[in-house]
Amino acid sequence: MLFDYFKVPMQFQSRVLTWGIIGAMSMRLVMIVLGVAAIQKFRSVTLLFAGILIFSGYKMINESEEEEDLEDNVIMKLSNKMVKSTTQYDGEKFFTKIDGVKYATPLLMCLICIELSDFVFAVDSIPAVIGVTKDPFIVYSSNLFAIAALRSLYTLVAKAVDDLPYLKPAVALVLGFVGCKMAAEYFHYEVGIGISLGVVGILLGGGIVASVIAKNKAAEKEHQQQEALVAQPIPTAMQYQQQQQ
Repeated sequence: MLFDYFKVPMQFQSRVLTWGIIGAMSMRLVMIVLGVAAIQKFRSVTLLFAGILIFSGYKMINESEEEEDLEDNVIMKLSNKMVKSTTQYDGEKFFTKIDGVKYATPLLMCLICIELSDFVFAVDSIPAVIGVTKDPFIVYSSNLFAIAALRSLYTLVAKAVDDLPYLKPAVALVLGFVGCKMAAEYFHYEVGIGISLGVVGILLGGGIVASVIAKNKAAEKEHQQQEALVAQPIPTAMQYQQQQQ
């Protein structure tokens, strides 16, 4: 969506994605270190993370499916306020000079929007992983693998989200479950990692299976309707005249 909005040429998109991944990895490392340290020093932060996850799950279930206008997007407005920009490209450069004044090209504006968007997503994903394990290495490495996989499988993941309508509610339930787990741990009710992973697997697997079943039923219903239309007798000319009368 961002590439389309900024009209980023295909040959420059890999450059934006590469720098986007480098920025995301660096930002998430800082967030993970600070997040784990905050939980270890201030137990009440656990409740904050739990609240973020539960609210995110609720918002994901109830949010509208309508496509948001990027002109009204908060991230877009913030990016435009942060940097003086131009609509002109200068090859693969992030900055260009116009009449001696330095401007950010649409390439940099797109990169800034990607980084800010990743920060918003990290606010959900990092507490979710911390809710399963407090080991900083596991939290960071899982985020790295997720970013790398999404970079390579973006088209497949995007198509899966469209083709599996119950996957999104399943992810929302996972966020809610992990949030409740973190809240329970704050009150000294421990939930084992094995149980947590089992619940997450069941919820995601259930969402996929339910989506496949619903899709097959819809296809079967459509097929039956088409067969019913084909099976209907074609009226003769006399019957057609009688119907018109």
